[in-house]
Amino acid sequence: MIQAAILGASGYTGAELVRILAGHPDFEVSSVSGDSKSGLSFGEVYPSLKHLNLPKLCTVEDINFSKLDVVFCALPHTKSANIIKHLPKHIKVIDLSADFRLADVNKYEEWYGVKHPAPDLQIQAVYGLTEFYRSEIKNSRIVAGTGCNAAAGMYPLIPLLKENLIDSDKIIINLATGVSGAGRKAKEEIIYCEVSEGYTPYNVSRHRHLAEFDQEFSKAAGRPVRVTFTPHLLPQNRGILATIYVKGDLQDIQNTLEKRYMGEEFISVMPSNTIISTRHVRGSNFCHIGVCESSAKDVVVIFSALDNLIKGSSGQAIQNANLLFGLEENSGLLASALFP
Repeated sequence: MIQAAILGASGYTGAELVRILAGHPDFEVSSVSGDSKSGLSFGEVYPSLKHLNLPKLCTVEDINFSKLDVVFCALPHTKSANIIKHLPKHIKVIDLSADFRLADVNKYEEWYGVKHPAPDLQIQAVYGLTEFYRSEIKNSRIVAGTGCNAAAGMYPLIPLLKENLIDSDKIIINLATGVSGAGRKAKEEIIYCEVSEGYTPYNVSRHRHLAEFDQEFSKAAGRPVRVTFTPHLLPQNRGILATIYVKGDLQDIQNTLEKRYMGEEFISVMPSNTIISTRHVRGSNFCHIGVCESSAKDVVVIFSALDNLIKGSSGQAIQNANLLFGLEENSGLLASALFP
């Protein structure tokens, strides 16, 4: 069995890593850290996982890394890189923080307000958008998980930018995300009374996932691309729905996306003018894409739905780990969405 540790296991993405890996045929969860919950059983922190045979939560310092094969880091940015740079070199790393997403360390400093903690490791890291970086991931040591919002926008747009099918100067992404994307800490803006019965934009024009859009869209188009991106907080636990407005031809866009994702197990392109929903991907590693006509001439509306905690984070991380260890890419990830 491949020995795995999950750092930051007491958070939502960490708990999803535990839940999925516990049922994976090739991985064993041998260590789970959660500094503020150290000493507690996992079932005390997450009663939903009480039935699993898991080690107690501990601090990062308590973990014997010499016996591990892979570490999943579900920690805040900077904290993650500061731990990764001290790990034994034989350990493969899947980092779910933002520390290794941006290839340019100067951009990291610009967006995150601090110098990169491990610039020498940044050049070794591979961006973890699995369906586009498969071969690089297979041969890497450090995989940088994408932002959940970033993944929802990239799956429909990267193929279109590569084929020059849309006006790259006129892309609008309105994205709605569930509250779990903000993490498990108690914050005033995400407590029940603040979120319930409301639909609220946040981080308008300055959301950090914009940096990933800039990087990957510009790479796909072969020229600088800057999109208009506005995230909104949904009064639901999980799920992302991106509504994307582009200038182009509906049939060309539909055909290109169908061709690009033909054979991709986790990306489903629906028939044109199909309305999709977050409820149909909830709790799964699947992403649904729908292409619809608009009331405006030459404008096409593209929808993208995924679960922010799974395909947008922990499921994607395990998909990449499967590649790192030469396993079937879908291993442990074929659970259907939770519906109703």
